[in-house]
Amino acid sequence: MSEVLVRTEGRAGRITLNRPAQLNALTPGMVAAIDAALAGWAADPSVAVVMIDAAGPRAFCAGGDVAVIYHAARAGDTGLARAFWRAEYRMNARIAAYPKPVVTFLHGFVMGGGVGLGCHAAHRILGESTRVAMPECAIGLVPDVGGTHLLARAPGRTGEWLGLAGVRMGPALAIAAGFGDRFVPEAEWERLKARLAADGDAGCIAEAPAPPPDAPPEPGWTAGAFAGAGIAAIRAALSAEAAPAAAAAAAALDAASPLALEVTLRLVRAAREAPGLQPALTREYRATCHALEHGDFLEGVRAQVIDKDRRPRWRHAGPAAVPEGEVAAALSPRPDDLQWEETA
Repeated sequence: MSEVLVRTEGRAGRITLNRPAQLNALTPGMVAAIDAALAGWAADPSVAVVMIDAAGPRAFCAGGDVAVIYHAARAGDTGLARAFWRAEYRMNARIAAYPKPVVTFLHGFVMGGGVGLGCHAAHRILGESTRVAMPECAIGLVPDVGGTHLLARAPGRTGEWLGLAGVRMGPALAIAAGFGDRFVPEAEWERLKARLAADGDAGCIAEAPAPPPDAPPEPGWTAGAFAGAGIAAIRAALSAEAAPAAAAAAAALDAASPLALEVTLRLVRAAREAPGLQPALTREYRATCHALEHGDFLEGVRAQVIDKDRRPRWRHAGPAAVPEGEVAAALSPRPDDLQWEETA
């Protein structure tokens, strides 16, 4: 059975992720198929709108298939990961700049690579089950697939909170933070898809029933707690913060890779100071490759996905032990930096 279903229905190009048992985790083949479909439909006059959804009840997409990357890298092949990330990031940029409306239906888990596939679209539909997160620091990686671009645009310091602590956002918080556009009850989704396919007019989305989701938690406390220049300062501020979510954020920082946290903080702030999706993707590519080659990524995947002992042995004992030189190296240009004319 195909891992991704690509077809046309009426005026719509349809892409459905089809690995429900694996929470629709992305493989290199899936990325290639999706990107090829998008490239083909861009100039096809019979396709007026593109819809991206996923099979199974649990997830739109829980991320990239990191186990494949892990086993290849342990066997000495880090090129597979670099090639996958390059292709995936070009696909993310294509979706963001697509000349026709792209509508994504984000149910269940939307994490990591699922954010890159679903949250750069023009119309992002969320439902009752939606849980959006960028939990990469917990596996020694950094928010990528344009995630730092999205985090940087969240109000105040909300982006630092979401990215460093890997917060799972329900539909209300996801919309407030800029990861989604409209809450539509999931019982209405098939009717909405049928309308989109019938006439190719994304304007019908505004007519779909959209009762407000539950109110998001108040993130105003993050303005002070996440203003510190480094992770150690942020961690100290969290200890003094009375907001209920602060304790959970502190615990998440204590469990995550210290190096990944420091690099993520720099990436989010760089994206805020120098906005744009493509520059963010370029910085993320440098950081993900460094995490693979010199950081905590493989150890994080081992602990969380392969052995599942949940006891990663990070390279550094805590944020204070992370040398500035390692952070700078993770952000430095690479000979194989992304070349954006490749997405033309």
